[in-house]
Amino acid sequence: MRSLQNKLIIGTVQFGLNYGINNMSGQVSIDEADKILALAKKANVCFIDTSSAYGNSEKILGTILDNYPRGFNVISKYPQSDKSVYDMFKESLKQMKQSRLYGYLVHHFDFYKKNPSIWDSFLRLKEQKLVQKIGFSIYHIEELEFLLNNKVKFDLVQFPYNIFDRQFAPYLSILKNLGVEIHTRSVFLQGLFFKEILSLPQKLLPLKSHLNELHKYCDAHSISIEKLALGFVTSNPLIDKVLIGVDGIKQFEKNIAICNYCISDKDASFVSSIDVTEKNLLNPVNWN
Repeated sequence: MRSLQNKLIIGTVQFGLNYGINNMSGQVSIDEADKILALAKKANVCFIDTSSAYGNSEKILGTILDNYPRGFNVISKYPQSDKSVYDMFKESLKQMKQSRLYGYLVHHFDFYKKNPSIWDSFLRLKEQKLVQKIGFSIYHIEELEFLLNNKVKFDLVQFPYNIFDRQFAPYLSILKNLGVEIHTRSVFLQGLFFKEILSLPQKLLPLKSHLNELHKYCDAHSISIEKLALGFVTSNPLIDKVLIGVDGIKQFEKNIAICNYCISDKDASFVSSIDVTEKNLLNPVNWN
């Protein structure tokens, strides 16, 4: 069986911020970040995702990427900003001490819709061979439909996809046929799958029954929630890469150990039976 470790992307938001509903570790130290990249290299995990919006994540990467002369494929994002795309991109290169990036994405889709001309700057960066692939980080089906309906040509897209949130499933084959590289994120719904059900915030109580079902299924079939959640996404052949937020070496080791799990027909049937009607709660932005 083909190893699926190379489908993983190291999400570095925790390198620059204290992030995630179930993150008890806080922001990752530089020493820990270096250990994470060292393990990634050994495990053939060669992709890193970051953004200039992730605190000092890019700066921290700049201090440790020099230790890996063969390098990583780095993806960063252009946030909502008064600065030009070019200026923000060059600042990202400078912070990370890179000469070019694998990918550069529009981070805030609403900003792009109000300022569609920024896409011309992305195209120029690609023409200048400063970036290999350009695209969008999106949250909603409507955003993807806008791009497809307006025939915007992009190489790479990143969106949430997990056992609770499968809204983008009908678009996977469409995107593959267009030659778009598909990256998914929020595989563990920002740690919500592991949160003690009794300690759920009031706003998330509508998800309680679904979380109960998930815990019950995993207990009954002697499978960890991590294994089912990660395996569901990594074993999908239409998904090219799976972004996992890394907040420590132990958690990353665990993810690497379980990422080759291929879900069974029974697992797939169970996941298909989960129907979260409270779609707004699938976006962590709405949790506060």
